Amino acid sequence: PEETVTSSFASFISAARPEHLSQTVRQRSKRMILDSLGVGLVGSTTRVFDIALSYCRELYSSVAVSSVYGKPGVKLSPTLAAFTNGVATHSMDFDDTWHPATHPSGAVLPALLAASQMLPPNTKPNGLDFLLAFNVGLEVQGRLMHFSTEAHDIPKRFHPPSVVGTLGSAAATAKLLSLSLAQCCHALGIAASLAGAPMANAATQAKPLHVGNATRLGLEAALLAARGMEANPLILDDIPGCSGFSAFYSVYQPKPLPAPGQQHEFLLEKQDIAFKRFPAHLGMHWVVDAALSVRNLFINYAGSFSPSLIRTIVLKIPVSKYINRPFPSSEHQARHSFQFNACAALLDGEVGLGSFSESSIQRQELRELLDKVVVEHPEDNVANFDKMYGEVALLLHTGDVLTGKCDTFYGHWRKPLSKESLLKKFRSNASHVLPEEKIEAIITLVDNLENLSDSSQL
Repeated sequence: PEETVTSSFASFISAARPEHLSQTVRQRSKRMILDSLGVGLVGSTTRVFDIALSYCRELYSSVAVSSVYGKPGVKLSPTLAAFTNGVATHSMDFDDTWHPATHPSGAVLPALLAASQMLPPNTKPNGLDFLLAFNVGLEVQGRLMHFSTEAHDIPKRFHPPSVVGTLGSAAATAKLLSLSLAQCCHALGIAASLAGAPMANAATQAKPLHVGNATRLGLEAALLAARGMEANPLILDDIPGCSGFSAFYSVYQPKPLPAPGQQHEFLLEKQDIAFKRFPAHLGMHWVVDAALSVRNLFINYAGSFSPSLIRTIVLKIPVSKYINRPFPSSEHQARHSFQFNACAALLDGEVGLGSFSESSIQRQELRELLDKVVVEHPEDNVANFDKMYGEVALLLHTGDVLTGKCDTFYGHWRKPLSKESLLKKFRSNASHVLPEEKIEAIITLVDNLENLSDSSQL
């Protein structure tokens, strides 16, 4: 039969082998796995995670074989464990981000962890199989995002991980379960019918469900395909008059995915991932670094940070409605507010986990700073994680103007976190729920993932 875009993706999933992963891809993806585990562990301490876990434990009864982040002894069915752990991963908006914009790890890793525990003892995938499946899930997400120019900008209509993440989870799980080429194709088709979530739920407790559902429903799609369910074998192709995956994009130009090997280079080889230093929307990291820069200038100017000397705070940011929030009233709104993150950085000299507590958000001195903020949208500051910048200018009562600007924050794919910084973040996150010896054991396990005989140990 003639090759189609969809069949090329199915062929890639089926044909990918561990030897196709370069050393760069292996190392970068292991960094992603470690970071995502830490983010999931600290996410298991949140209110939205508690709601999701309670829902799964009280309303569903099934064979419980898969573990839950941060809850020793608690197990759920594989799909519900994937859902709950996906919610944990995105509960603080602390998980990794790629370009075009999506959160790739949280949509894939929980599904693979749950599936690894689900399989019978004599069929457990080893660590290298796990690493390969993880990278297949990343690659499918990245390739799908590159099919539309619309995907390169900060999203407006739907949350990308709820769409490409669902298909990435299906692809990764299909690989881990060694599904046939036809089953891989059907898994993608089934996943496409389970995908999608509107951006209007950003900055609410519902947003973490987008990642939870992506990883759960992708796993379900692969399990359904394994049991014989079929879907449109042209789901990724652009068929005039009959939308498949193109339903999510106004501009959609799919291309076949090259077979793994000499003619194929994984996207992770060409572009690293962005790791967040604090738990907030990625766009906040530009304005925080700009705010910290101008704060240092202010202290050199005045001897200390004195808000009373500031007449106006000018933020120069890209146009993106859902992260332009002048007076956030909840932790989730604060994580999606340029104004809040800039002012918190100015006031405290840092932004961290505690910055988004209710007491921190409601501080009078912070509210007074927010009252001074004016937002501008320069034409050259586009809503694109690869091209945007953040600028914070302090207009003082003396007439002087101090300015800080950030083009690339520390943690961006152009300026990756060092190994030491990534380990510091993981240890800090994991320490909220695990003792030190278990934290160090996980670090060693991920670092030596290729040599693990049974990936369910992870």
